[in-house]
Amino acid sequence: MTIIVIGKTGQLAQELKLLNDKVVCLGRSDINITDPEKLNSTLNKYDVAGIINASAYTAVDKAESEQQQAFEINASAVGNLAKVAKQKAVPFVHVSTDYVFSGDKGSPYQVDEVHAPIGAYGASKAAGEKAIQQYAAEVSCIIRTSWVYSQFGNNFVKTMLRLMAEKPELGVIDDQIGSPTSAKALAHACLYAVNHKVTGVHHFTDSGVCSWYDFALAIQELAIKHGLLEKPIPVKPIPTSAYPTPAKRPSYSVLDKSTLKDAFNGLQPKHWRNELEIVIQQLATQKQLKDMKND
Repeated sequence: MTIIVIGKTGQLAQELKLLNDKVVCLGRSDINITDPEKLNSTLNKYDVAGIINASAYTAVDKAESEQQQAFEINASAVGNLAKVAKQKAVPFVHVSTDYVFSGDKGSPYQVDEVHAPIGAYGASKAAGEKAIQQYAAEVSCIIRTSWVYSQFGNNFVKTMLRLMAEKPELGVIDDQIGSPTSAKALAHACLYAVNHKVTGVHHFTDSGVCSWYDFALAIQELAIKHGLLEKPIPVKPIPTSAYPTPAKRPSYSVLDKSTLKDAFNGLQPKHWRNELEIVIQQLATQKQLKDMKND
């Protein structure tokens, strides 16, 4: 029995593959999720035990000018996957985002709150959630998350490490508040949802709350501790207004995780600083191996 992961090169897909040898990751060259016939044809080659959708159109700013592409991948294709999962009677786990909310509430968002996206990316992800609930709610689990990082791919942690090594000083936004999420921890939650046929909407992030500025300070501190950076540079807090982007970001997008206690048998996310240190250690090991190879 195979757990099909839609997505191949993304952070979550790579962590899922490391965690479970029953996982088969399918990328764009392997499967076409926008074409129902081709999607069915590909999945019929496998003895499918469950489907995890770890793929998405995630270019938040680009989505403002590429709304059709964003909705095709984040909404229409998600509806296609939900229908296939229902047809095959297998669990479907879909990863969604804090961007389905406006960020204006000022307190943690509950799982059943009404969508209120403030940009095209968030709107496309909200449409994907609605498609799942319309077509296959009884076999589906929607996991909303935020600020995902890992040893893989492109993410805030790796961007900060690069900039901190290159620049004399850095300005980082301090008025957007949320919760970072280790892709490895999220992968564990996704696999639990498939294996235990969890349904409904749930939130999963690391525990704790911070701003991007707080997160950056911790990244620098731990990177110096583990030898990824030689010396600290000044990191200054800046407001969102000083860094304009095509798409607005939620200013407060902390997600309430209280449903995990029952639906995920008490699954308790670790604090973001603990998860961050694990990723920093992984990146330090990678650097050491690379340095040894080059010597």
